[in-house]
Amino acid sequence: MIDSISIQIKTTLGSILLKFIYGSNRKDVRGRDNYESLIKEGKSVILSVWHGQLLSIVHDLRKENFYAIAGTHEDAEIISRIATKWGWNMMRGSSKEKGEVAYKNMINALKQPGNAVFITPDGPTGPARIPKPGGIRAAQATNAAIIPISVHSTRRWGFTNWDTFYLEKPFGKIYIQYGEPIFFEKKQDFDECSQILIEKMNELENINL
Repeated sequence: MIDSISIQIKTTLGSILLKFIYGSNRKDVRGRDNYESLIKEGKSVILSVWHGQLLSIVHDLRKENFYAIAGTHEDAEIISRIATKWGWNMMRGSSKEKGEVAYKNMINALKQPGNAVFITPDGPTGPARIPKPGGIRAAQATNAAIIPISVHSTRRWGFTNWDTFYLEKPFGKIYIQYGEPIFFEKKQDFDECSQILIEKMNELENINL
């Protein structure tokens, strides 16, 4: 009960804090049509951003009826509850715990026309900027497009663990770039797909600098 109450308090305070921080920042968002046009055509998409940059995207896409994959540890629990309050449909699991359940749920979501699933391909435990198989495999299985995303900001804190996790500071400017869709063939080699995704996400970051 104490843990549950603690998480509820952290969720409420976290939601208020993040709304203030990200709401106080000016935004320059580009490329939104790269995923919106596909959704309007009834095609499903996977929105992909590195784990360290996820908070900006969770706020940018708040109130969207999107799906998202999140791990099962406490930090992920809090972020998942905040995202749910903001309108997302959360699917829990990682490569280390409940991975098969999360993967099946992701496949089912992507099979429905016009759905969007948000992932951090290197989350929840890294290695940093190295994609796990789940997102790519799901894209191959459902013919969903992967939309790479990059984030830069003028003011931010960085918290280093297995990656550098960024929390933007108030009253700055955030640059978000939604890239062009990436499609993988069903039988395409995973290592090849992984390298393509890394290159596309890196290219997008260089454009957004």
